[in-house]
Amino acid sequence: MENQDIKLLLSTKLNLKKTYITGDRNFIKITAIGDIFKGRTQVKRQQIVYTPLINMIKEKHIHAVSITAYTPEEWEKNDKKNNSDYLLK
Repeated sequence: MENQDIKLLLSTKLNLKKTYITGDRNFIKITAIGDIFKGRTQVKRQQIVYTPLINMIKEKHIHAVSITAYTPEEWEKNDKKNNSDYLLK
């Protein structure tokens, strides 16, 4: 599965504001930004992102995943949007 497919799946299923995907099927890094994460712990946020991916993980289309999730306010506060690591994705 291509990173763009994963991005579209997560953005659609979770109604995310922004989604950044890097890596390949052996190890992907996901940064998700959305209102869905408000009031949630980091563990719960990761579980939310894992849910739409579970079949791809079970079928070994994705081997390992690293997830970081932010509310839009956290993203803005931490100025992540200006981080050059994300501008290329």
